[in-house]
Amino acid sequence: MSQPPENALHRGLRLLYSGRSDRARRFRYGLIIFDTVSIAFFLVAAALPQSPLTLAISWAIGAVILADFGARIWVSSDRAHMLRRIYTIADIVVLLSLLVAPLLTEDVTFLSILRGLRLLHSYHLMRDLRRDSDFFKRHEDAVHAAVNLFVFIFVMTSLAFALFFNPHTGAAAYVDALYFTVATLTTTGYGDITLHSTWGKLYSVVVMVVGVALFVQLAKAIFQPSKVRYECPNCGLNRHDPDAVHCKHCGGPVIIPTPGFND
Repeated sequence: MSQPPENALHRGLRLLYSGRSDRARRFRYGLIIFDTVSIAFFLVAAALPQSPLTLAISWAIGAVILADFGARIWVSSDRAHMLRRIYTIADIVVLLSLLVAPLLTEDVTFLSILRGLRLLHSYHLMRDLRRDSDFFKRHEDAVHAAVNLFVFIFVMTSLAFALFFNPHTGAAAYVDALYFTVATLTTTGYGDITLHSTWGKLYSVVVMVVGVALFVQLAKAIFQPSKVRYECPNCGLNRHDPDAVHCKHCGGPVIIPTPGFND
């Protein structure tokens, strides 16, 4: 069965999201800037009392997220797969917390935690950067490890803020939660802020075990030579050492393009 003809608006949006023109690249960088600003706002707003200004900004951000979400769904060639992606699910939760939940609850702390899930959109940003940024391609492992650690720190900070600290004290409680999370993650353990409950101790164990692993992963990515993307023609392995001449998986020859390489 033939597909219906594509209208001009659908084609224009599809090219903006997936095209290679300068206009498409500028559009995607604009989305990257918006996503970064929205993530920063939700992190800051989590520590602030809700006011008419923060509410208006939240709704404005929600309207842009909704428009972007709808456009991505419309131009996607595999909508079912897209709806299963972690950042898509996070955006749906964030949209519900911005546009629906305020009508059902006044628990600002709970809503702040949900809006903090916008952090998971960082993984979608990395996909766009991999396509458009040469710097990201050269340092992909380190950037990926840094994003993993950043997301973990602020997700766990939000959980600690909601579960173990007094949210009514606002920014002070959020800073305490962030301070405790980082001190626990790095196993510094100053002892000035501790969680004495059973659940608090279990939370601390999770932060230490997972956080230390992510921190080591970041250090490894920074200090060890990064892999480059090049698909082996024999076995399909797509990550190799920059100076590799043979594939570590199958032993076949690989010819990795380097600066100054001339066909």
